[in-house]
Amino acid sequence: MDAQNHGQKEEQVYICPMHPEVRQDGPGICPECGMALVKAKSERGEAKQSGHEQHEGFNKHEGHSLAQFARKFWVSLILTVPVLWYSDLAKELLKITAPPFPGAQYLALGLGSIVFFYGGWVFLAGAWRELRARLPGMMTLIAVAISAAYLFSVFETLRGSPHTLFWELVTLITIMLLGHYLEMKAVQGAQGALKELSKLLPDTAEVVSGNSTKIIPLAELRVGDIVLVKPGGKVPSDAAVIKGKSEVNESIVTGESKPVEKTVGSQVIAGTINGDGSLQIRVNKIGESTFLAGVMRLVAEAQASKSRLQVLSDRAAFYLTIIAIATGTLTFVVWLLARAGVVFATERLVAVLVIACPHALGLAVPLVASISTTLAARNGLLVKQRMALEAARKLDMVLFDKTGTLTTGEFGVERVLPNLGPELGDRAQGVAKVLEYAASVDRGSEHYIARAIVKRAEESKLQLLEVSDFLRIPGLGAKAKIKDQMVYVGSEALLKDLGVVVPVNLLPEISHLAGLGKTIIYVVMENSLLGVIALSDLIREESRQAVKDLKTMGVKVAMLTGDSEEVALWVASELGIDEYFARVLPGAKSAKVKLLQAKGYKVAMVGDGVNDAPALTHADIGIAIGAGTNVAIESAGIILVKNDPRDIVKIIKLSRTTYRKMIQNLFWATGYNVVALPLAAGVLAFKGILLQPALAAVFMSLSTIIVAINALFLRRQKL
Repeated sequence: MDAQNHGQKEEQVYICPMHPEVRQDGPGICPECGMALVKAKSERGEAKQSGHEQHEGFNKHEGHSLAQFARKFWVSLILTVPVLWYSDLAKELLKITAPPFPGAQYLALGLGSIVFFYGGWVFLAGAWRELRARLPGMMTLIAVAISAAYLFSVFETLRGSPHTLFWELVTLITIMLLGHYLEMKAVQGAQGALKELSKLLPDTAEVVSGNSTKIIPLAELRVGDIVLVKPGGKVPSDAAVIKGKSEVNESIVTGESKPVEKTVGSQVIAGTINGDGSLQIRVNKIGESTFLAGVMRLVAEAQASKSRLQVLSDRAAFYLTIIAIATGTLTFVVWLLARAGVVFATERLVAVLVIACPHALGLAVPLVASISTTLAARNGLLVKQRMALEAARKLDMVLFDKTGTLTTGEFGVERVLPNLGPELGDRAQGVAKVLEYAASVDRGSEHYIARAIVKRAEESKLQLLEVSDFLRIPGLGAKAKIKDQMVYVGSEALLKDLGVVVPVNLLPEISHLAGLGKTIIYVVMENSLLGVIALSDLIREESRQAVKDLKTMGVKVAMLTGDSEEVALWVASELGIDEYFARVLPGAKSAKVKLLQAKGYKVAMVGDGVNDAPALTHADIGIAIGAGTNVAIESAGIILVKNDPRDIVKIIKLSRTTYRKMIQNLFWATGYNVVALPLAAGVLAFKGILLQPALAAVFMSLSTIIVAINALFLRRQKL
């Protein structure tokens, strides 16, 4: 019962569907966009909902707000028609004379009042909240404009004057409502990151119980449950495969369209789509612990956070509001002093206030940022801090941690040197025999070097031999009998213990490989050397392309590693890296970041987010690579789902494109105000050029819609 009450209390918080940062304790109107606030789901409630339920709930509230604006627009439009019909505009421009009737002079007052209070209430309520928060903005300007026009018109009507602004008032409110509606329609797709992610989850799961299965709601799924995922079905929760084989489409997680093979022991992620095979999976994470929930949290955090440009645009919008009110007041006074009449002066005041509404300016940056955050998530780039994404465009140095980032973090066979003799035949046969004997012995070992040798033999499709009397030799290697002969696989120390001498012809190449930091393993049969195997941490093929692309973009690449100078030099030369640091202890990595920063570089540190945490924190941008399902790495500003260094290129490209879009929108929003504000004030009135309030509303709405559409083009960006 307490839990239920607690949940009910949490649901009393109301938020704006378009501006989640707007929160209050009761229902009302968003001061940013005028939409009705909706009940915020508690985290507990969200965890209990399926993906589609959350999605439908969002649409319902969002649809209600859109319907509200649409309804107000249509009612206001219908009432605007008779007001226009009986106005001076119809008589002078359209040459239409409406039929008179008793009390016709009060028609505009009655209908105009309905439009003002019914259609304009969202603006009045929004202005009240802005003023109460001491943050006057767009709603304040609109409210002052329509209030000035309405109060002046009421006063004129009651004193019997025909000079009113009712037709300007009703058309202004009607056009503003239409503009808001069209803007929300344009924006709703961009603001739907969380909505789109929530759709990825299925509503139900098919749980295996004995020899049968049972379909249950997703909310009833528990850790440890065994779930059947049929071909084409969605994975309901993070889990491990315990039976079956299939390929799973993980593009929603990694942005990689190629399906990933899943066998027993593989991990699968909630929301991913199964291929042609059937899988049985054991659930290991549910609800808020799943990867998808983590991604949704990160997207929400990123969309709630503000970039430097957004802070700038918010401040500019605030100052524009103050300037507009001051300019409007000055305009009103100047035209009164110029004996233009109170009607004309009030028209200019209303036009100035409407044209200066900073809606386009307030929307210019957050909308682009929201779209870029969504685009990043679709490409496997999880943005935790929007500042980090914005700063990525200025990077001129990317510092990679070697192991697990530029390299796979797993040992692989680099070279096989057979000790060619009569019993080994030609070189190809010799390489195969050395691998075959070494892998046959090492098949019984769990050592990472042994696993690498076995893996290479399997990749070469070699048939491993039967062994007996296997024995691991601690610190040296292993031995076993093959065809009644003892075969040893191990280090140079083992070779010395056996008293085996390396042939002179092999020494130069062994010495060269050792100088490059390769691990050298010797294979001995009885008392003679079969051959030598050189192993190393394997370089990712993606690393070569990443370094090349970064350098093409004008970004330098550096590397740090705890390995020897020889290993660091080899990797750096293989990849074409500009600078490297060898034998760096985990605690000293941040010092290398500071060293590069001291040289004037804007540094991005790329690491695994565990032992690289201090360096990630000290860098201008911390990027955790290969985070997989661990999306809670606090030290990184951006998290990459895949172990793919090429995604660093995507980050920089997205950052530059996002910034360009923001600047375009800011230029349009501010440029529009700079040009339109003097026209609204009437500086060209002596030439007969005047901007009527209704036309000012059209231009204001158009500027906002243009900014929204320009931002939406970002969704087509290919990373």
